[in-house]
Amino acid sequence: MKTDLPQTIYLKDYQPPSYWVDTVSLRFELDPDATRVEATLAIRRNRDHGSAHPLHLDGEKLKLLGLTIDGEDVAKDAYTIDAEGLTIAQVPEKFTLTIITEIAPAHNTELEGLYQSNAMFCTQCEAEGFRKITYFPDRPDVMAVYTTEIIGPKDTCPILLSNGNKIDSEEHSDGRHRVVWHDPFPKPSYLFALVGGDLACVEDHFTTMSGRDVTLQIFVEKGNEDRCDYAMDALKRSMRWDEEVFGREYDLDIFMIVAVSHFNMGAMENKGLNIFNSQYILARPDTATDHDYALIEGIIAHEYFHNWTGNRITCRDWFQLCLKEGLTVFRDQQFSADMRSATVQRIQDVRGLRARQFQEDASPLAHPVRPASYMEINNFYTATVYQKGAEVVRMMHTLLGEDGFRKGMDL
Repeated sequence: MKTDLPQTIYLKDYQPPSYWVDTVSLRFELDPDATRVEATLAIRRNRDHGSAHPLHLDGEKLKLLGLTIDGEDVAKDAYTIDAEGLTIAQVPEKFTLTIITEIAPAHNTELEGLYQSNAMFCTQCEAEGFRKITYFPDRPDVMAVYTTEIIGPKDTCPILLSNGNKIDSEEHSDGRHRVVWHDPFPKPSYLFALVGGDLACVEDHFTTMSGRDVTLQIFVEKGNEDRCDYAMDALKRSMRWDEEVFGREYDLDIFMIVAVSHFNMGAMENKGLNIFNSQYILARPDTATDHDYALIEGIIAHEYFHNWTGNRITCRDWFQLCLKEGLTVFRDQQFSADMRSATVQRIQDVRGLRARQFQEDASPLAHPVRPASYMEINNFYTATVYQKGAEVVRMMHTLLGEDGFRKGMDL
């Protein structure tokens, strides 16, 4: 009989991390049953945290193949592994840690970490999925610059994607190929993304307010290319609106969306590589309703707006979930109001609030937009955090006015 209870996490107990990670270099050799992940982390001790602590890295269901510090093997009696991760008792003030793990994406049915969807490799790391890929301080306040090298079979994975800009690629003689991506902006591990598969691509371009050309790509299963036009149009309108209303210009050379059949959220705002449930991308006039189009427009806007409210500016901890989600819901509501009828949009927002969030607030599941504690963070992706959170932001917008709110957002 299992007797250990889930651990309650309290806001009042927050402590900054004992160690920072400045850069992350990842190397994936994709295999359905045995994907090899080599992670090289540049780590330094947080001097504001007092005396030195053991280094603890989160990790779940990982097979450890190798562990080195500054190129030297870590002795087996110098670290411990348990159900929650890897702990090294003593580490230098500043060092390079290399971790080699093995995972089995084809057998990952939780749809967290790296898994397969219709033979396509795909990741979902929010909120705590990165720890199922490699050992890492899997928390929002540890932000690092990522470089990701992906090696996979050319026949089944001609498309290999990750965050940032593509900086290198090459063909291997054994039928595999290699692609390297670099994201120059520090991000928390929950925003990491990887996709590998045989996908079709619909491409367009967008010129930013400073005159930069950004490549826009939507990847879908072959045969669905003719159902991406509205999604692409909604993306370009979202980008222009965020520039005009909030002054937020897109900051990479490429923006990618991948539509996935099996996805445990509606969509995910991974930096530069959004992953969507297919139903929120694919639409054609003979099969989609007006409601379908409105959902596609709103969700694409929401995930794109996260590029600033959530990605570049992110949470200190998961108690601040509403600071990215409630704020971004407010932003996508304002966008939809400008694209359509502001009055109709407001009526729809309030109807949704009353139908879902009011019921939640009147039930045993009621909680503040910033909870004081949680046992499982995935349970807090709620109507209260999203919809009520957006109403709190809207109150600030009303009190400050358009110009005052914009000044706060710029800051």
